[in-house]
Amino acid sequence: MPEQPRVVLLKPLVKSPLIEVGDFSYYDDPDDATAFETRNVLYHYGPEKLVIGKFCALGTGTRFIMNGANHRMDGPSTFPFPTMGGSWAEHFDLLTGLPNPGDTVVGNDVWFGNGATVMPGVRIGHGAIIATGAVVTSDVPDYGIVGGNPARLIRKRHPERDIARLLAVAWWDWPVEQITAHVRTIMSGTVTQLEEAAARTKRTPAQSCREPGSDE
Repeated sequence: MPEQPRVVLLKPLVKSPLIEVGDFSYYDDPDDATAFETRNVLYHYGPEKLVIGKFCALGTGTRFIMNGANHRMDGPSTFPFPTMGGSWAEHFDLLTGLPNPGDTVVGNDVWFGNGATVMPGVRIGHGAIIATGAVVTSDVPDYGIVGGNPARLIRKRHPERDIARLLAVAWWDWPVEQITAHVRTIMSGTVTQLEEAAARTKRTPAQSCREPGSDE
């Protein structure tokens, strides 16, 4: 990001086929933001995926714990003996077949506060806010605000009717020229104004606009 070395767009940095990140989603970290894939996505051995939508803002220390972190809990000990190798490796079958909650999926336009942690298989809805230090152990609804350990729903950002309208508009799927033309409405307008912007764009071709970060 221009003049912000601690802020990086994640999509160009991610190399793992098990991680998908949408356009303009970014991570902020004063130490090494470019190492997000290895420092912030932990125990990711597959096959489950981490999917992060568009226009997400990830604060410093946002972490995703993947299913590889799980241990057996049905016996006397949770210690993963086979991973130590040697003759213990003969019992590797004891680590296979552990419950897998599936992919971890983050919607579009989600804001993660500093030090938020997301546990395996969680699904976070569009427009959600994850409070600083929250440990997300269960699904978060669209436009929900959650906090605490384990994270609980504090409130929703909008009434249910408006949430349905926002999901129908889905501004994050607009062409970048359309988003650029309506940034003020997206950030500070009403749901009705956003719907009107969407309707106007459907009636007339999108005007050519300079993309963010362009010098021309």
